[in-house]
Amino acid sequence: MGVVTYEMEVATTIPPAKIFKAFVLDSDNLIPKILPQAIKSSQFKYTKQRIDGIDKEKFTYSYTVIEGDALMNTLEKIANEIKFEAAADGGTVCKSSSSYHTIGDIEIKEEEIKAGKEKAMGMFKAIEAYLLANSDAYN
Repeated sequence: MGVVTYEMEVATTIPPAKIFKAFVLDSDNLIPKILPQAIKSSQFKYTKQRIDGIDKEKFTYSYTVIEGDALMNTLEKIANEIKFEAAADGGTVCKSSSSYHTIGDIEIKEEEIKAGKEKAMGMFKAIEAYLLANSDAYN
């Protein structure tokens, strides 16, 4: 089994508590509301995730994809960790790490990781835009 880890960092002007509530605690409700096309056009029909940890005070969330189409018959699991850290300007620095655990000697193509990164960034930016346009949401 091989492991490929990918890290991403993005900054926003939204405070950590607010983006954490929207992105982590209420994403099951918010994503279909603001990105219905993403749900309808998803390439995955079935995905099972295990929540490994949620810290509402430190604004951290970790989960692992353990079953489903997202594993593409090439991955044992995908472990994800997300941290929302306070920035000096009152906003947030979101740091995420994804570890792709392959089955056997299978190698993950850079294009596949890049595509996943772009989808994650698009979702983050959509949530950010929603929160900026709806200042009373998730206070």
